[in-house]
Amino acid sequence: MAGTAQQTADSGKAPQERGTVVVYPGNAQRAPCSHESATYCEVARRLATIKGYDYGGLFDASRTYDGPVYFVPSDTFVSLEAARALGIRHEHHLFGGVVPYPFIATKTITHALPAPGAKAPPGWSPELAQRVHDVVLPGYSVFSIDDARDAGAALLRQGAVRVKMASGIGGLGQWVVADAGELDACLDALDAQEVARDGLVCERNLAQVETLSVGQVRVGELLASYCGTQRLTTNNAGEEVYGGSDLIVARGDFDALLQLDLAPPALQAIAQARAYHAAVLQSYPAMFASRCNYDVAQGCDEAGRRYSGVLEQSWRIGGASGAEVAALAAFRDDPALASVRASTVEVYGGDANVPADAVLYFQDVDERAGPITKYSTLAPHANP
Repeated sequence: MAGTAQQTADSGKAPQERGTVVVYPGNAQRAPCSHESATYCEVARRLATIKGYDYGGLFDASRTYDGPVYFVPSDTFVSLEAARALGIRHEHHLFGGVVPYPFIATKTITHALPAPGAKAPPGWSPELAQRVHDVVLPGYSVFSIDDARDAGAALLRQGAVRVKMASGIGGLGQWVVADAGELDACLDALDAQEVARDGLVCERNLAQVETLSVGQVRVGELLASYCGTQRLTTNNAGEEVYGGSDLIVARGDFDALLQLDLAPPALQAIAQARAYHAAVLQSYPAMFASRCNYDVAQGCDEAGRRYSGVLEQSWRIGGASGAEVAALAAFRDDPALASVRASTVEVYGGDANVPADAVLYFQDVDERAGPITKYSTLAPHANP
């Protein structure tokens, strides 16, 4: 069928014949900007090399592809039917993930509703919130302004609350409120229809927080698991946003990662991310993903109480994907290599210095972000 991946089998095993890697922007929740599009294409090129496939650029629905097609979508597929129409039936068909309902791809699945009668989208699983309760921060997910007021008021009894739009990325679309007046002002400024459609998270706010990234990627026969930290930077508008990730990546599953010499906070984050991932798969068994990333926040609230918990998941190409792909390529090139350090860097402004050995993903003026430079680096990891 024209425009459909001619997959070899649905057994879950990686196809052996030569195929084509394509970028698929058709499921994007919003139109990618220049630096995002450039990153997607460069990641896809490198995945093609890893798999021994050809790089086919953007997916062309009018073309009949010879051999299997491997997709690099802009976002998580939020419909099983849409993915199947392209021939995507399991994790070996894409770099990303497929879920049966749109809200599963957002941070709203992390928390329970504030009350049994609160509004929720079709497919909502109350059991998931129960399963992840001990590995997430105190908080609620809501799909109406009224429910958000109730959720925020309940959390304010213990301190400041962070309000997060489900559609926000890179640290944007978030506000911290310290009292009922600030909560009302924040909620009154939101679009009620957008909240009803996408959802909102009200969560315990942490100070001096560190965000760890825990994840796993599978491409063909290669499997890698990682843990690391995120860096914040200031964008061209003066806002504090995501500035890159520094990862320790192990060949193999999470058990292989745990064999490395990691600090206790990292071990806690890995345990929480694993529990979260298992709970999601148990609650939504139809979903699948080859790229799984979990943000884990660790810090203290204003009363000095320490928390550690999963903030959200990502089953799509993300900010750390340049580092993930660099690590996979290193493992492919050296079968004896057990672990590496891999980083991604995002620098705003026009004076970024790119290391000579870095892989440059973008260095130009983006139509939305302004001047921005994005690159990845790879370094040895010495495990005592």
